[in-house]
Amino acid sequence: MTIAAIDVDPQRTFSPLCPDELPVPEGDLIAPELNAQAAFADLRVLTKDAHPANAVWVVDSHDKMLHPLSHPNADLTWVAHAIPGTLGFETIPGLPPVTDYDHVIWKGIEPNLHPYGACYHDLQEKLSTGLIEWLETKKVTTVIVGGLATDYCVKTTALQLQKSEKFNVIVNLAACRGISPDTTASGCDEMLKAGILITQQTDEIAQYLS
Repeated sequence: MTIAAIDVDPQRTFSPLCPDELPVPEGDLIAPELNAQAAFADLRVLTKDAHPANAVWVVDSHDKMLHPLSHPNADLTWVAHAIPGTLGFETIPGLPPVTDYDHVIWKGIEPNLHPYGACYHDLQEKLSTGLIEWLETKKVTTVIVGGLATDYCVKTTALQLQKSEKFNVIVNLAACRGISPDTTASGCDEMLKAGILITQQTDEIAQYLS
């Protein structure tokens, strides 16, 4: 059994360290649990949002966010975040350097694409990022997922991996934080219904690996 741990978008942009971007409460505190879940794995993957400042979905204030868009691969408005070269693009404190990961996925680079999951560049899930294929080449059978935010990129990444029917997928809530309690709860329900395993504490992962 080959196990991969995936750190989904654990970036400062999704933490109180960047309050003007998309701060997720306690988003800067999950590094110890991400490191702990990686100890169960043979391989460690990092995914990062990498958005241009001129993206079609960018608005200039938080009160203009979450409005629907007609673009086929950008569904909602968001303030600018995770722009390469800025503080928000960097990972949260306590994580390894990017070069210490076994594989890295950068997503959302095109100005008219705003994917949530790490497996596809587009919302229609036609253009692969190569993550599923890379995991296959490494003969991965189980994937442990944590990161930011539970109710958006973590959920979507986990569902994409589960939908591929190639892996056992575990979402470790101890290594995640969500934007909203309501959407986090509904996201967890959606993942459970899809057959994804969910742990509340990192040490619970062991029972699914025996």
